[in-house]
Amino acid sequence: MKVNYDEEEKLLTFEITEEIDHHTTEKIRRKMDYEIQRFIPRKIIFDFNQVTFMDSAGIGMLIGRYKVIKMLGGSAELINVKPSIKKIFEMCGVLKIIPIRKLSNPKIAG
Repeated sequence: MKVNYDEEEKLLTFEITEEIDHHTTEKIRRKMDYEIQRFIPRKIIFDFNQVTFMDSAGIGMLIGRYKVIKMLGGSAELINVKPSIKKIFEMCGVLKIIPIRKLSNPKIAG
């Protein structure tokens, strides 16, 4: 997983570079929690560009990170979500609380 922090905008981006399943969620969760505590961002972006598979453990991990950032007064968004992953998010209601961001900010797109 790649992590990028924009200090000016207090924006923390997690570029997830692996499948998200019960084998990988604990490692991903620990890394995300560490970076959130380290930077205390106003917004976190979950970049799903390289994610081709995610199971229910991944959904739980994602919602947990959403709750952490909300407790800190921040928000979360998703980007680069493939249609198969988007369908999972729609079915379980994730998109009702974490929206998919339309890429208009060049700092995020590159």
